[in-house]
Amino acid sequence: MFPARVRAVAPLALVIFALSGCSSWGCTDTTAERGKAGVRVQVVDTEGQPLGVTAAVVDWSLEPHPQVPSEGDQVHFRFRFDGADEYSDRAVDACAVDEERVTLGCQTVFSSEASGRADDPLTGNTWLAVEHPEQVDGVLLIPNDQSYDPRTCEADVKDGGGTHPPEPPRRGDQL
Repeated sequence: MFPARVRAVAPLALVIFALSGCSSWGCTDTTAERGKAGVRVQVVDTEGQPLGVTAAVVDWSLEPHPQVPSEGDQVHFRFRFDGADEYSDRAVDACAVDEERVTLGCQTVFSSEASGRADDPLTGNTWLAVEHPEQVDGVLLIPNDQSYDPRTCEADVKDGGGTHPPEPPRRGDQL
């Protein structure tokens, strides 16, 4: 079969190969479970651990966007991030929902976008365009931090892998 010298070196070579990051069998991608949406949420990492940041919908209304009033009503909402700083830019998905908590439209909002008035610098505002604004019953936030998404195994076998934030909600998802 193989000489004793080859049999002795082969396991060592496999260990070095595996530790070098060149082995594809060690890279795994997983997706975090989507947290429970709410008007006020504790932002959590991919393991579900709180990050010390709270995100909240301050208020919302239906009104024409000032730059495109001809498009009719859109969802205008204010949000607030407590506990975030410029070094820990956090992000959560915000969704306009109907009375059964079915998503009508979603987008990601970042704590760095919260640059409100001088008396309330942690508050920001944005617009959500939805197909049927008359169905909007509220705006909810999903607590999973969307600001960090490590590289996938497919994109980088050596340095990729790990737990990724849940997929963003799509129109029609139940929250």
